[in-house]
Amino acid sequence: MAADEASRNGNKHRRNHGLPLARRLAPILLIAVGLAATYALGLQDYLSIDSFARSREALAELVADSPVAAPLLFMILYALAIALAFPAASVLTIFGGFLFGWALGAVLVAVAATAGATLLFLVARTAFGDFLRSRVTGVAARFAEGFERDAFSYLLALRLAPVLPFVVVNIVPALFAVRLRTFVAATAIGILPGVLAYTYLGQGIDSVIVAAEAAGEQVSLADLVTPQITLAFAGLAVVAILPPVIRTWRRRRRAD
Repeated sequence: MAADEASRNGNKHRRNHGLPLARRLAPILLIAVGLAATYALGLQDYLSIDSFARSREALAELVADSPVAAPLLFMILYALAIALAFPAASVLTIFGGFLFGWALGAVLVAVAATAGATLLFLVARTAFGDFLRSRVTGVAARFAEGFERDAFSYLLALRLAPVLPFVVVNIVPALFAVRLRTFVAATAIGILPGVLAYTYLGQGIDSVIVAAEAAGEQVSLADLVTPQITLAFAGLAVVAILPPVIRTWRRRRRAD
């Protein structure tokens, strides 16, 4: 059964590798154009804590007036931001907590973030994955084999640890033979602690903004994300990475 699945994966990789170059690169070019257009329109100025502080009351009224459309629109915008590799995940998650509450906001963010990340993963895998994998040799090839063997644990650790940007963790697995279901599962589970923490911060951000406005100061993301939260995520990542590390150590001991 494992051999059959490996054969199917091999056939799929060969089909993707055989796609014309223009067809393989078209999705990545579309993302690049979309990202360039986003910056050209100045949308990055609206996705900041400062901008949100100024418009939070109007946004809250919009959500109250559109209880069905507003969550759907938020999820679409969030997924597009992730798929376009736009660096706004943390801010948008805080927005979600404020606008929808930490519970509903966490659900909306988790689904949208997983969908956007999966789309970017598929685009990167189609454009570069098979092409680069076929040219990896030596130490890099052995690292790729180890990553692929314990893909879920490594991906889970990367999702939990605040070490690499979210967009990098969406693209890097595409360069290895990581299954789609493994990527989706590790992403959906791995982002949950961060999503819950940030939406909870968002739910209480109004009082922080009011206090900052009274003091004549601006609120930044650094004011909200404490070292304790960062250390907690790092601790979770260490727990996630232990199983593959232990398995590798045991294999080497048996080999010796």
